[in-house]
Amino acid sequence: MSALAGSVSPRARPRARALDRVQVSADTALTWGVGVAVAAVAFGADGGLRLERTTWTEVAMILAGAALVAGAVLARRIAPPLYGGTALLALAALAFYTALSIKWSLAPADSWLETNRTLAYVAALAGALALVRLVPDRWAAMINGIGLGCVLVCGWALVTKVFPEWFAADETFARLREPFGYWNAVGLMAALGVPPLLWLAARRTGSPAGNALAWPGLGLLAVCMMLSYSRGGLLALAIGLAFWFAVVPLRLRAATALIAAALAAAPVVAWAFARDALSVELVPLAARSDAGHDLGALLLVLVAVLLACGLAVNFLAAQRPPSPRARRFAGRGLLAGLAAVPVAVLIAVAASPGGLSGQVSDGWDKLTNPAASTPGNTPDRLTATSSVRARYWSEAWDIYQSSKLVGAGAGSYVVARSRYRTDRLVVRHAHGYAVQTLADLGLIGLGLSLLVGLAWVAAALRATGLRLRDRGLPFDPERIGLLTLSTVVIVFAAHSLIDWTWYVPGNAVVGLLCAGWVAGRPGMRARLAAAGATVAPRDDPRRPWRERLRRPRPSGIAALGVIVAALAMSWAALQPVLAARAEEAARDKLELGDFGAAAREARTAGDRNPLSLEPIWLLAFIADARGDTRAAARELERAAIRQPASTEAWRRLGRYRLSVLGDADGAVEAFRAAYFLDPAALETASDLIEATRVARAKR
Repeated sequence: MSALAGSVSPRARPRARALDRVQVSADTALTWGVGVAVAAVAFGADGGLRLERTTWTEVAMILAGAALVAGAVLARRIAPPLYGGTALLALAALAFYTALSIKWSLAPADSWLETNRTLAYVAALAGALALVRLVPDRWAAMINGIGLGCVLVCGWALVTKVFPEWFAADETFARLREPFGYWNAVGLMAALGVPPLLWLAARRTGSPAGNALAWPGLGLLAVCMMLSYSRGGLLALAIGLAFWFAVVPLRLRAATALIAAALAAAPVVAWAFARDALSVELVPLAARSDAGHDLGALLLVLVAVLLACGLAVNFLAAQRPPSPRARRFAGRGLLAGLAAVPVAVLIAVAASPGGLSGQVSDGWDKLTNPAASTPGNTPDRLTATSSVRARYWSEAWDIYQSSKLVGAGAGSYVVARSRYRTDRLVVRHAHGYAVQTLADLGLIGLGLSLLVGLAWVAAALRATGLRLRDRGLPFDPERIGLLTLSTVVIVFAAHSLIDWTWYVPGNAVVGLLCAGWVAGRPGMRARLAAAGATVAPRDDPRRPWRERLRRPRPSGIAALGVIVAALAMSWAALQPVLAARAEEAARDKLELGDFGAAAREARTAGDRNPLSLEPIWLLAFIADARGDTRAAARELERAAIRQPASTEAWRRLGRYRLSVLGDADGAVEAFRAAYFLDPAALETASDLIEATRVARAKR
């Protein structure tokens, strides 16, 4: 619009400038809206394992997605062709199948929670598709918002390291893990923020001062990623950067910012790694506080230096831009340098003791051997190849072998793995989307997941102009922006294959927002053909909003249906939370000796969440406190029958039969079931031995 201001009449210029201000305000609002939303999901749901916080965050995602869809329907923005609709339908089918798995799940209560999570992700993708319909030209604000959200989250992670006495007084680990409680989620968040900041630093439009802000942002993300010791984050980022530099023509500007940020962050990271107070576990708070304050001072210097460098480079490039020949030469040199990196690594490995074959064989054995030692939570793990994932993946494969088609049920890995585990760790996820999906949902679930991925890839190839028939199309600013958003999706997908960050809403919402925006845009040829088209009268942004919302009744009915469906899903998602509150109320009543009220609260919890065993165990405890041992035994038996794959259900039944009822034979029967389900648990073996001795003594 500003470019046209000089070609319009003097009387029209004030109006053009006013529209410019409106455009800037709208972009700023969307940038901050997306950034705050990303940060809110990250802080609200943390690692996705705490029931109440995660559920309320999922409800907010469902309602926000429904509001965007309803708004797009009322504004008559939902019309064929429905770009991205296939990917959305495939994800909805995966959510439906996840809910259906409750029927055969080994852990039906966990399957309910996974259904809620997947429905929230469907709402997030639908909301992104609706948002791109509502404001299709705000792609730059979308990229800025994603980058802002990632910087806010990673900045907070660094703050907990700088001021541990205020924000992490009880922290025992050296690795950054807030606000998720999981270090690899922090590393992934930093990796997800790099492509948007690279685009901001490299773009040829916008304010040079504003673009320079990307430089210190890249430096902070680099420090955050390294202090999280996340090997998966580094690997996923490397894959994403390889794609971005291969397809985006802004290589020289981006490489300058990336290399400068890496060089500036390197001494800060090296200094932090050399301080035991920042890199060793179980350090006293006073030592962590002193070292953290020093780290904060270094981070301020890092920000100042990179900001100055960014301003200098951007203003110099604006005054004396390099020639096209220089750009081509630098770009080819950069690609050659990137290609030389793996060659140099291979040469270095070949020259090391054992040679290339020996090092590769040793590294592969450490990576795939389930019995390999796990690296410690120190900076040394960044160069280690061993991982505990081989053990989790092997267990997931064993679970899949027992039910190849439909799996053990969504979220059932934590229960099913006890039959195959060789350690005594409590692990909820298989640390890999593909293997976890095979274990939980079988081949059908993996097939639906592949359908989601293929549908999105097809939509992304169309929108970004990467199809073979689109060769030769120009790299306009929006195309570069869509490629940047696609890079974020690639980073998230690559990391999800080797970790369980798909289950972390703060990470997943970033990938889903970017995926929805890319899939929701028309193809390159369609956008170029429509570039010179005039705005239709009904879509004129200057029309009063009341007039634009005055739509035919079917649009209102459809929007109302979307809101009602979202409210219904939200109410269903809240039932486990309300059940947990009723359980807590029952425990409070029980402490006061009010057995009747405690039993009523426990039954209420069971009505709200009939898939959980906790209300049944509460009723058994209340019956035992009343002295009704038969009723308590019936409740414990009911729990074991309801969820026969639960080791804890059989153990509780066995302990009660042995210790209270004196039924040693019945206890042996229950403990045998528990031992079959979890032979690695020491308490299960000891319980079985004890019950067997008592039974033999009675004979």
